Amino acid sequence: MRTDGDVSHGQRGIALALASAAAFGTNIVSAQIAGMAGLSGPLLVFYRVFVMLALVGGAILLWRSGLSVPRRRWPALILFGISTALVGSAYLSSVAFLPVTVAAVVFYTFPVLVVLAEPLLTRTRPSLERIVVVLVAFLGVAMVVGPDWHGLDPRGLALALLASVAAAVQFFAAGALGETGTLPKLLWSHLMVLPVTLLILLLTGGMQPPSALALAPLAVLVTIGGYLVGFLWQVLALARVSPGPAALAFCAEPVFAVIIAAAVLGERVGTLQYAGGALVVAAIMANVILEQKRARATRLALAPPA
Repeated sequence: MRTDGDVSHGQRGIALALASAAAFGTNIVSAQIAGMAGLSGPLLVFYRVFVMLALVGGAILLWRSGLSVPRRRWPALILFGISTALVGSAYLSSVAFLPVTVAAVVFYTFPVLVVLAEPLLTRTRPSLERIVVVLVAFLGVAMVVGPDWHGLDPRGLALALLASVAAAVQFFAAGALGETGTLPKLLWSHLMVLPVTLLILLLTGGMQPPSALALAPLAVLVTIGGYLVGFLWQVLALARVSPGPAALAFCAEPVFAVIIAAAVLGERVGTLQYAGGALVVAAIMANVILEQKRARATRLALAPPA
């Protein structure tokens, strides 16, 4: 039976997903600044993996944590690692062929994919209300980033779409990891990310020594730090709430990015973007209400008769 503690657990999951979206939103802006200094997205992905592995390794030694993963969870863990590698590399690579706004709109189709696929891949019942909410959120995202559809390159569209599908897979894989500990998830997934990003750098000729990070030290620090915090909170969120509500919360990421870009880079925010942000916020609020409503209905249905 789902208890009040379970409801609170789910609410914390959505709160963590929103915090993760804010961290990733910061990460996008600083990555753009680092890119202006000549540091490619895949290069930043490659070096942030090393930082993640070093921190996770230190935490394992400090807390003497085990690294065991139940055998039945390994397929989900492998899928989680591969999809994580593809999300970062494909999304950041897509902007080499597309305007950032177009890449963002294509990428943020992933919450729609998650909500549509959730009834097929989990025990969640189909919900017309949630489909409407995710479409409203996607419309808000499109209004916030204001895409420029001129001069589209099929390679960029394919990469952004690959990142979207990989993000959807990542959410379901994380949800299927069950009782697997946080540290094993972080360690094993990033050990899988490392060779994928290295291969991309070798194929694209974008490999640079660690000293290159000094070209934009503050931007690199914020980019890597935003990723580390955001990814940790994402993993914690997906251990507490189902993929659909979590994915909807991540529609807030481009809103946070636009706000931060306006504050840090002085980018102008127009009326359309404010309206889009309001739509995203309204959709997230509706998402929280729907999750609370679903939790209460489940609790009442499973409650023993008086």
